Amino acid sequence: MFFKNFKTLVALLILSLFIIPINVFAYSDRVLVCGETIGITKNSKGILIVGIYDVDGNYPAKEAGLKSGDIITSIDNADVKSIEDMADKISNSNNSTVKVGYLRDGKRQTASLKLYKDESNVYKTGLFVKDSITGIGTLTFIDPETKIFGALGHEIQEQSTGELLEIKDGKIFNSNVTGVIPSSDGNPGEKKAEYDVTKTTGDVSSNTTKGIFGNYTDVLPDKKTYEVAQPSEINEGKAKILTVLDGNNIKEYEISITKINKSDQKTRNFVFEITDETLLSKTNGIIQGMSGSPIIQNNKIIGAVTHVVVDNPHKGYGIFITNMLEEAEK
Repeated sequence: MFFKNFKTLVALLILSLFIIPINVFAYSDRVLVCGETIGITKNSKGILIVGIYDVDGNYPAKEAGLKSGDIITSIDNADVKSIEDMADKISNSNNSTVKVGYLRDGKRQTASLKLYKDESNVYKTGLFVKDSITGIGTLTFIDPETKIFGALGHEIQEQSTGELLEIKDGKIFNSNVTGVIPSSDGNPGEKKAEYDVTKTTGDVSSNTTKGIFGNYTDVLPDKKTYEVAQPSEINEGKAKILTVLDGNNIKEYEISITKINKSDQKTRNFVFEITDETLLSKTNGIIQGMSGSPIIQNNKIIGAVTHVVVDNPHKGYGIFITNMLEEAEK
């Protein structure tokens, strides 16, 4: 009788192990710390409207209720996945209007878009659209166990709308920095780079407020692994960032962490100031393309560069590396 009850108890205990929700993240406690500048291309989920124009004094997009930030997903109930696909559906339409399916704030909607033909008998929609974005950023880490990578430390936005770009997929590829435009008060500078989009090193799977993430598909680089620091281990004071200002040469530059926010905030977790005179002489602070540069303190990776303080480019914000790693696992 005791043995029977014992078996029942064991069964209940085992079952409870499976039904109790577990929120422990399983990311590696050591990661490859990167710092190289990468090219990034992202394909949006559908065709993104980035502006409108007039057609012979008419604004067909505005009349249809379409606006920048809407994502076109279908024409006359047929799915479209690229600008070429959309143009083909419109060209083959036999009607003076087409039914446009689109997403706005995540909700599916439809609109009737009137078509106009120009002198060359080509349809004009009054829409400026794009289906992909290409730019540069900095690779932060690669998990050597899973080959998951993280970069940027913040979301990629569509420039004309300021909205987070909902991506279908994307790629990262090697890049060489060819020049630097220094920052000034109120005007962040930028890295200039060249890249070959055919030589990819990873697949992008997500674009989030904590960075872009995906799978590294190339051979793992020969880099040092660093222990991952927990937020409680981070201190105000000296630290360093790893970034590229010329070619593909990753160098260390000194910074000072001036404020730490250890609350539940998930992005701008600490403030730092660049103190390295060499870096300041070249960039006058943080510049575009530096986002994602890993930050090291006490021989541990603690986070990544995310944003510049626009009116004082010597200062910037960082994200905890643990927040990026947790996001990478989702």
